[in-house]
Amino acid sequence: MKLYGLKTCDTCRKALKSLPDAVFVDVRKDGVPEVVIERAYAQFPDKFLNTRSTTWRSLSEDERARPPLELVKEHPSLMKRPLIETGDQLYLGWTADVKSALGVA
Repeated sequence: MKLYGLKTCDTCRKALKSLPDAVFVDVRKDGVPEVVIERAYAQFPDKFLNTRSTTWRSLSEDERARPPLELVKEHPSLMKRPLIETGDQLYLGWTADVKSALGVA
């Protein structure tokens, strides 16, 4: 299991604490494989971009109009976090549904 996120993200830290066997991948430092980004966007097109992030607020209107995949490849911190990959399954965020699916109380 891999958990893609940011070291400074409280939600990512909570998820990692609940998933001690997960391998943490810092999206700023290590990036996210293109194939994983594309799969995540295909599975979560409406939830993929974190439009409440500081990075999003710093973008101009022209930049925000660019395709989401381009934006996330250029600014990985724009991806909603955490993105959890386990086998061929992807989970986005740290909601009750994700916790339940992963067997976390």
